Amino acid sequence: MSDPRLAIRATGLTRRFGAVLAVDRLALSIPRAQIYGFLGPNGSGKSTTIRMLCGLLRPTAGRIEALGLEIPRQAELLRTRLGYMTQRFALWDDLTTLENLRFMAAIYALDGAERDRRVAQALDEYRLREFATRPAATLSGGQKQRLALAAATLHRPELLLLDEPTSAVDPQSRRDFWDALFGLTAAGTTILVSTHYMDEAERCHALAILHQGRLVADGAPAELQRRCTLQVVEVSPADVDAARAALAGLPGLISVAQLGARLHALLEPDGSAAARIAAALRAHGVVASVESVGASLEDVFVAATLAGRQAA
Repeated sequence: MSDPRLAIRATGLTRRFGAVLAVDRLALSIPRAQIYGFLGPNGSGKSTTIRMLCGLLRPTAGRIEALGLEIPRQAELLRTRLGYMTQRFALWDDLTTLENLRFMAAIYALDGAERDRRVAQALDEYRLREFATRPAATLSGGQKQRLALAAATLHRPELLLLDEPTSAVDPQSRRDFWDALFGLTAAGTTILVSTHYMDEAERCHALAILHQGRLVADGAPAELQRRCTLQVVEVSPADVDAARAALAGLPGLISVAQLGARLHALLEPDGSAAARIAAALRAHGVVASVESVGASLEDVFVAATLAGRQAA
């Protein structure tokens, strides 16, 4: 039975490409009017999952319900209620900004006064009016991104799918883009976004972390950080290279990352991670301050993918 609080529910979602298992029995429950992120490296199944959820790709197995519709059987009905934006600019370079928007409005069957009203609103909302007569080919990466988002939302979709949409723009354009996304969710739009940027993942209301086609963790970013079972220790040494050498081979050490003049160490949980690191540094004559800290989202990702490898 449909749950009106959910935009999407999927169970047992699986996709094979020949001998390759791209998505392996995913179960997802995505609330309405939230930004739900798919976090994972290339090849983890993010794009394949999104394409199945919107009916562009038929699952090998599993069930999908999106906005109360059975997918892929009712995919045509869903398409009138969703917007889709890929990482590659998919509009027409030789058309102006205004022409692109008018053309997309016609595709969405908007016409007359309603078409003109929504195009005018999009030019203002996405700060495109001054570029209205410029060919899309002459726009910057950030401007093209705003144009693509404006075009994808002209018909006020209930569901918006974004496949790594900020991979080719500068940090300020990325911030502006996310501000626009929060404005859309405030108006009731549900957004699915795939990303490999940790700072973007932290902005999502909830996340699914994918590894080799499997769901290895899901939940709100802060919740995932609280649930991380690995221990995190930060080391501020007088000599970073000497500290790294002293920690090499330490039992239970999973990873060490350098953050400026600090080291960020991730260890298996045993309750004594900081003490063991401090002892290893002293044994090698390394002077350093050692402190246990909370897990970052990147730590959560490392822990989740490690658990996924062990379970495979």
